[in-house]
Amino acid sequence: MAEISQSLDGLVDIERLTAWLDANIPALGSGPLKAKMIHGGTSNVILLLDRGGERPLILRRPPRTPPPNSEKSVMREARVLAALNGTPVPHPHCHGRCEDPSVIGAPFYVMDLVPGWAADLRDGHIYHRAPFDKAPFEYGIAYAMVDGLVALANVDYKAVGLEGFGKPEKFLERQVDRWESQIQSYGKLYNYPGRDLPGYEYARDWLRANVPDSFKAGIIHGDVGTPNALFADGPPARLTALIDWELSTIGDPLLDMAWLGNGLRDEREPDRIPGKALYNVANFPTRQELVRYYAAGTGRDVSNFDYYLMLAMFKGGCILEYKVAQAAAGILPRETGEFFSGLVLKGFAEAERLARSIG
Repeated sequence: MAEISQSLDGLVDIERLTAWLDANIPALGSGPLKAKMIHGGTSNVILLLDRGGERPLILRRPPRTPPPNSEKSVMREARVLAALNGTPVPHPHCHGRCEDPSVIGAPFYVMDLVPGWAADLRDGHIYHRAPFDKAPFEYGIAYAMVDGLVALANVDYKAVGLEGFGKPEKFLERQVDRWESQIQSYGKLYNYPGRDLPGYEYARDWLRANVPDSFKAGIIHGDVGTPNALFADGPPARLTALIDWELSTIGDPLLDMAWLGNGLRDEREPDRIPGKALYNVANFPTRQELVRYYAAGTGRDVSNFDYYLMLAMFKGGCILEYKVAQAAAGILPRETGEFFSGLVLKGFAEAERLARSIG
């Protein structure tokens, strides 16, 4: 007999899903299907599927009331995960995807349940599980993350079937317009009047005037950080999977590296803690240490890495301002808006500071 929690009503049709699994996911087994909620967020729902086989698997789908483009995002995530099957990139193996909403009411895909722990973002900080919350073990977490990014950057995206997954042509030239357009959209979406953002215009103009010519296309994750990764228990630090691939595309992988590094210490000012730091950066390598390690593993030109750091800061500020706009509209709590407001302001200020130091 099928088993389903009452909280899953409207998320799973057990009879239809069982028939689809029989035809497409033999790895799950053939027994009665049990479904359990693991995560029921606003962007996606994660369900544990168990049929008495060797191991359960994970189903990922949009929520009952999906946000804009969430169905497309789920299918994009499924496509990139399937493309990475068989590569050295640590990721959840994708066993199959279904675009037909008649099966369970929305598109979905089924992937491995990867063992490991993820960092926790709370109170404005990122916390790692013991013993990786202290030196010397936390130091290795950063290198484990870069190992994953090196493996990703070295994948030939065309060879794994991801040609057309993104638009690599003039990727860097389009970035500022892309994120400026997004931050400007919040006025219409949330009736948000906007606010003064010191550093925003200076960073925007500098980025437009200093686009590197060393672009080399590859797969980018789009939201790199230890809360979007899984690590093995016990030292040394080992990355078991990069997760949450909704923002992945074909672009410049150095932007992933900058996204990870923009809140870390800079060896040019080793005693200065960046204003946007979420990690316990005293226990982390500097940006430049990680970038040299990344360059050694990928062979990529990192001579313009400051540009990517600034672009990551600018992009982050433009994205996170939507939290401020939502809080102003009463959609999110005021405290949430205040927290993200601080991150946005620190990010733009840091971007301007870096730009002025470069000249």
